[in-house]
Amino acid sequence: MAGALDGLVVLDLSRILAGPTATQMLGDLGATILKIENPKSGGDDTRAWGPNYAVDKDGNNTDLSAYFMCANRNKKSIAVDIATPEGQDIIRKLAARADIVVENFKPGGLAKYGLDYETILKAHPELVYCSISGFGQTGPNSSKPGYDLMAQGYGGIMSVTGDVDGPPMKVGVGIADVMCGMYATIGILAALRHRERTGEGQHIDVALVDTQMAWLINEGTNFLTSGKVPARHGNGHPNIVPYSVFNAADGHVIVAVGNDAQFKRFCDFINLPELADDPNYITNGARIENRTALTEIINAALLQIKTADIIAGLEAVKVPVGPINNIEAALHSDQAKARDMVIKVAREDIGNGSVSLLGNPLNLSRTPVTYRSAPPRFGQDTDEVLAEYIDDPK
Repeated sequence: MAGALDGLVVLDLSRILAGPTATQMLGDLGATILKIENPKSGGDDTRAWGPNYAVDKDGNNTDLSAYFMCANRNKKSIAVDIATPEGQDIIRKLAARADIVVENFKPGGLAKYGLDYETILKAHPELVYCSISGFGQTGPNSSKPGYDLMAQGYGGIMSVTGDVDGPPMKVGVGIADVMCGMYATIGILAALRHRERTGEGQHIDVALVDTQMAWLINEGTNFLTSGKVPARHGNGHPNIVPYSVFNAADGHVIVAVGNDAQFKRFCDFINLPELADDPNYITNGARIENRTALTEIINAALLQIKTADIIAGLEAVKVPVGPINNIEAALHSDQAKARDMVIKVAREDIGNGSVSLLGNPLNLSRTPVTYRSAPPRFGQDTDEVLAEYIDDPK
């Protein structure tokens, strides 16, 4: 089956995570991704972000770090130095053949090379040109660098993450980068739809901090509605109680009570049916008001029961409950296998002949995602791409 984006060409001038996340998504959907990498630096920064690397047939580390591989499958790597006139000429010629350009240089950083959106779109007004940056192309902070941790700190998510009495805490993965990449992908697809109707391209300006603020979701709106600055609740929920991680006899378990009827069934399970009729806990609003006392009661009750018994018991009475898997357990689970969330993509130069990657979660019935090529070695496709797109232009 043909991918939804088959035939589209993406000129990828991005590196690290936000931009590569967007372009990998476009590649999974069928687009051809031409990833430009700087020969002076050895390519994308994340190629050196170990300690985990795919190894070659002799057991030596390659430039395929696990970090790089997470966001760079279905791409061709082209070594081009855009600081040189020759490199700039190559980029302009590739842009002439592309449908989409994605870059994550500092705002204004490409202007000195004549590769900025104003220059490129003037020459090719049908292009969709997406710029990803820390703070966006405008505003007082536009010139500041943007990294995931800085975006999480500036955008507010760290202030509501972590233990109640602990320090602000970042999310365990680069979620600000990833979500920025997702928003960028949506913007690119919307711009392509506009181009289909009008023939005109456009510039997309998307920022890590903007997108991080956008996915503050209910906590952001809680503040805008009440004027009260949200606090950390650890693993608890600001709007639902009980909805948290609780101690069990042999570990921890998630209990996520979503309504009063579920709370009543939960109280019956822990042999405290009177809690469901207690004025302090009878409604969700009351439970929020008295969350500390209720949490202590629930923890004491669940400490007497093993995790497996809690899960089986609450599932039987239709109260949302679940385990806390480590990454090994999650990726080796029957559910992950059934949904193809771990894939193997062939690479003959790697020790076992393939690399293991996380699957794409999109399941399209007519235009499914495809895994056509493993993450590329640095510059491996330079000659092929230049021959196809520049030496023999169509």
